[in-house]
Amino acid sequence: MKGIKDFYKGKRVLVTGHTGFKGAWLARILLNCGAKVSGVALKPETRPNLFGLLRLKYKLSNHFADVRNFKKLKEIILKEKPEIVFHLAAQPLVRRSYDDPLYTLETNIMGTANLLQAIKEYGRVRSAVIITTDKVYKNKRLSRAFKEEDELGGRDPYSASKVAAEIVIDSHSRSFFGVQDYGVSHKTLVASARAGNVIGGGDWSEDRLLPDIVKSIFEHDGKVIIRNPGHVRAWQHVLEPLRGYLLLARELYQGKKRFSGGWNFGPNAENFLSVEELLEKTFGILGRGSYSVKKDAGKFEEHVLRLNSDKARKLLNWRASFDIDKALRMTLDWYRGFYNGEDVIHITDQQINSFFS
Repeated sequence: MKGIKDFYKGKRVLVTGHTGFKGAWLARILLNCGAKVSGVALKPETRPNLFGLLRLKYKLSNHFADVRNFKKLKEIILKEKPEIVFHLAAQPLVRRSYDDPLYTLETNIMGTANLLQAIKEYGRVRSAVIITTDKVYKNKRLSRAFKEEDELGGRDPYSASKVAAEIVIDSHSRSFFGVQDYGVSHKTLVASARAGNVIGGGDWSEDRLLPDIVKSIFEHDGKVIIRNPGHVRAWQHVLEPLRGYLLLARELYQGKKRFSGGWNFGPNAENFLSVEELLEKTFGILGRGSYSVKKDAGKFEEHVLRLNSDKARKLLNWRASFDIDKALRMTLDWYRGFYNGEDVIHITDQQINSFFS
């Protein structure tokens, strides 16, 4: 962690979506690095939630606000004066996007546009990493993993909103943060980051497989209901893509123009597992659990999603460290500690330190 810690120490960093699962982990990493962290997000939806358990409200400059509100977002940026921005604020759930498509579109598209416009008007952000998803690629049923240059396209409202966000990112980058004008008319470099299904301690979101398993095993009867046992996803521990985001933001901050654009951060090939395979591994580690299938044909979800991360490996020297067994054990150790009443701040810091070392 030394290289990352040395770089981020003393840097002013804004994280949008810091009350969410990934955002809370990222905020804690940055705080541990000695960064001056601020956050803007809605209040946490779930109880418990990682934001509260890590007491982040009292450890960083906290702002509860909606990224759809441009005026408020700009006020926060002018106040906090960030050098680096990580944009994770979003409506992140595919199934919820069917129930509330307008909110999903407004948050994920206009929230991104508002942030980029606020960065433009502020004029002093040097590095911005905008987080989207592996679901931005048009699924042509190819036999290979998606590469950054593949065609974008989303069938469900969530995926469509993230594709549109990618178009907004590209448009703003070309129009206002062009690499040809870097150092002349602006000093901001922007990239988008696309990751697969992340797991890790502290996630209690609805309609997510690991949180559903954890709640069932530790709080209920151990029976899990799943929708699509054969669907294949890119499973990885949350710390894996976060390390990629941190490395990417560092390169942008240092003015390396070739790091603008889209980036994939996916796991190794052995971590591409079906929902059923992941369930069986999880039950094996826990020593109990069962599942039943309840289909929901009314809410389409892609069957297979795989990411090619060769670009990140070659240019960022980033690669996934954990196989799926290690990622699962680390995740379940965190939850065991929580349900046993242990200090989750200590557990979280221990896992961060172990991962980065």
